[in-house]
Amino acid sequence: METLESLTKKTAYKATLSRSQGREGWSVIFRHPVRVDPATGKPGRRVRGGLGTTKREEAEAFVGEMNELLADASYWEPAAREIASQRFNSRIVEIFYRELVPEGHDHFAIREQHISLPGTAEGYRRALFLGTTGAGKTTLVRQILGTDQIKERFPSTSTAKTTVADLEVVIASGDYEAAVTFLPQLEVRTYVEECISAAVLSAYRKADDAELVRRLLRHVDQRFRLDYVLGSGFTDESEEVDDEPEDVDQIDAFDVRPEELGDIDLSETNQILSTAISQLREIAHSYGDKLTKELEASDQDRRVIDELFEEELDNLMRGDDLFHEIADQLMDEITKRFDLLNFGTIHRTKQGWPLSWTFTSAERRAFVRSVLQFSSNYAPYFGRLLTPLVNGLRVSGPFLPRWGSGRLSKLVLMDGEGLGHAASSAASVPTAISRRFEEVDMVVLVDSAKQPMQAAPQAVMRALVSSGNVAKLAFCFTHFDAVRGDNIPTVAARRNHVLASTDSVLPGIGEDLGPYAEAALRRRRDCACFFVGGIQKALSSEKASDRRTVDALSALLKLIESSSPAQIQGPGKPVYDRMKLGVAISAAANSFQDSWRARLGLIVKPNFVKEHWTRIKALARRIAYGWDDQYDNLTPVADLLSELQKRIFVSIQQPARWSGPEPSEADKETIYSDFADKVSRRLILTCSRRVQAERVADWQRAYNLSGVRSTFARARVIADDIYDKAAPIPDVTSLPGTDDLLDEVMSIVKQAAMDAGVSVM
Repeated sequence: METLESLTKKTAYKATLSRSQGREGWSVIFRHPVRVDPATGKPGRRVRGGLGTTKREEAEAFVGEMNELLADASYWEPAAREIASQRFNSRIVEIFYRELVPEGHDHFAIREQHISLPGTAEGYRRALFLGTTGAGKTTLVRQILGTDQIKERFPSTSTAKTTVADLEVVIASGDYEAAVTFLPQLEVRTYVEECISAAVLSAYRKADDAELVRRLLRHVDQRFRLDYVLGSGFTDESEEVDDEPEDVDQIDAFDVRPEELGDIDLSETNQILSTAISQLREIAHSYGDKLTKELEASDQDRRVIDELFEEELDNLMRGDDLFHEIADQLMDEITKRFDLLNFGTIHRTKQGWPLSWTFTSAERRAFVRSVLQFSSNYAPYFGRLLTPLVNGLRVSGPFLPRWGSGRLSKLVLMDGEGLGHAASSAASVPTAISRRFEEVDMVVLVDSAKQPMQAAPQAVMRALVSSGNVAKLAFCFTHFDAVRGDNIPTVAARRNHVLASTDSVLPGIGEDLGPYAEAALRRRRDCACFFVGGIQKALSSEKASDRRTVDALSALLKLIESSSPAQIQGPGKPVYDRMKLGVAISAAANSFQDSWRARLGLIVKPNFVKEHWTRIKALARRIAYGWDDQYDNLTPVADLLSELQKRIFVSIQQPARWSGPEPSEADKETIYSDFADKVSRRLILTCSRRVQAERVADWQRAYNLSGVRSTFARARVIADDIYDKAAPIPDVTSLPGTDDLLDEVMSIVKQAAMDAGVSVM
């Protein structure tokens, strides 16, 4: 094995000085001797760091220090950081060692430091609002907060994906407060580079400038909308504009004018984008034509050639300095938007990247004006917004619904990214949401009455039942005013029409999760179901439909405020057969493995399609760097959790016997849910550790693979070295104690059984 000393003799690492156009500060650029370059899979990743000075002489001295550090391999180990800090400037040390030892941040805890979320001890109830994109959950939250639909528009709403960050609202007397946390710098850069890569591919396919700008400014998963930050770039003045948009709320003027959010010259940004488009075409054709000829000369079918082309083009462009120069320019433009924050307090990481921002004001308008920059999706503000860079926004203040009694409710409202329109109701609920099931008192499932009970709402119901949290479920059907038809002339008929949609899906859930799951969901539907319409506008007590909506919203708030855990009655307790539970755990591991091997393209399985290589690589990168445990709807941790919860919950409903008088059906449901809840709380941590935390090195290895056939190699690493070890499938030759997943989950079940007062024999 080559030592660091031998490597440094082969490769001369050299730092250079750089300054982007329009920026006064100097930066250093160098190839890192240890960090892996994703284009080659070998050390030499390109790094650029701001030096924090506008003086050339000082910057040159910093670069000299960096070159000293690069020339001495003894400094290249993470453990050498303390020694390096004694010799070199702290700025140089931070730039070299950042991400070599990643600086992790708990963004929830950071927001908690500024604004604490009260709970039952303070007399508060917490409600989590879930629903598919466009169902109206954020509009519902806006109604409860009483924010003006036109002049304030907080939180922001749209028929498209709008909310991509966690929103936490504390209703409390006193001043208005806000605490915002931001995506890590490397994660933002990753999104930018993925956008550039997509734009280069479009350039090679001879897309026009408008399409290239769209690809450059809108990430494929629609979560990262760079046009919010940098503006829309080039616009086609001949493009037809609707005379009468459906959403009138989107065209009325804000009370806050765009210039109030900061003075910035978008013409400079547009010039950078224009230059970038030309450079993208240059990159595309400098590599694309040659690569096409090489691949078409190989003995491969068309589908394989297309996939290899995309992957190899991505690898080649990421090794080109021009690619990184474009990313540098865009990152500099993003950084400029943080300079607009001349109010509130901004807190930064050691590397200078914004970590959080806080603000307090007694004036409501000042508060709204402050949070718009972090939450708005209003087109006239494009070029000044930081919305896509935010991963969490927590606010506190005396919010009152306009139709309420005037009494401040002791509530914490939690909103987040809309659930995707999954193709299958078996899709897993992200672990970030599953964890919140345990922290809240009510889960409000917001669904559109126009097209109710699609796949995502069904997935939420399954997750709540199998995790033992079904008693927290409330249904809220929006767009009830839009349910029309000659066959449903009355309000009662419209309600029955919507409820019929639940009747069509509950039996399927019962078949998968057992009869008690179906019964529990029916009971929640009958006692905690609300219908609202017209919530996108101010409600009037003079209209009957508005009065019905106000009554429904008032009843929903009353239900949330009065929520409390169910009490178990009676002495009877279930006794379970350990062998049956073991079979359930084995079946969960097998189902998890099969579904993911199909997604990775290693086997063929009905209802599963092979995922595109870019999505698998994006998943590997996000887990490798600890940003998340999923990418879009690729949720390996949640998938394993879901399979285990489902199989164990079915077994929980089948006790071998009862130790005492057999309880009533209602008490059985409570006992089963309590046991499932105690199991699930432990399972979340176990699945996260086994799939993510313990396998970071393997995820990094999978991500860093490059070159011909790296797509297949990456799939093999994920399947064989990560999933096979995280969730091994027992077979007839397995000996007791040899399957660590089976042993660990059985231990969890036994501990949960003791806490729940049930027995496992």
